[in-house]
Amino acid sequence: QLQLVESGGGLVEAGGSLRLSCLASGHTFSRYAMAWFRQAPGKEREFVAAITYTGGSTSYADSVKGRFIISRDNGKNTVYLQMNSLSPEDTAVYYCNAVSTGPNAQYLSSLNYWGQGTQVTVSS
Repeated sequence: QLQLVESGGGLVEAGGSLRLSCLASGHTFSRYAMAWFRQAPGKEREFVAAITYTGGSTSYADSVKGRFIISRDNGKNTVYLQMNSLSPEDTAVYYCNAVSTGPNAQYLSSLNYWGQGTQVTVSS
């Protein structure tokens, strides 16, 4: 079992930045591709970004491409999401999860290791 704990959310003004962290414990973190997802009020959870288990490849949803950066530190069992140029449309609870990806980090499916999420609120 892989346990995931997200942190780093908060309230930020439009145009600001936040860095989310997801600390993993349990199974060997470096064996898993990882991804960030988000769920806004009244909407379904959506894919945001993914990274392969080595960190060599990443992929992004079109809505965040060029603004968000996913990275990982396997020595610290942590995956990060650097979020820049935030807008109110980015307001959501952000979750990390282990995922299945293609060789170029294309998101394929999620494993069932959801964390509790961290709230990101962007004010206009």
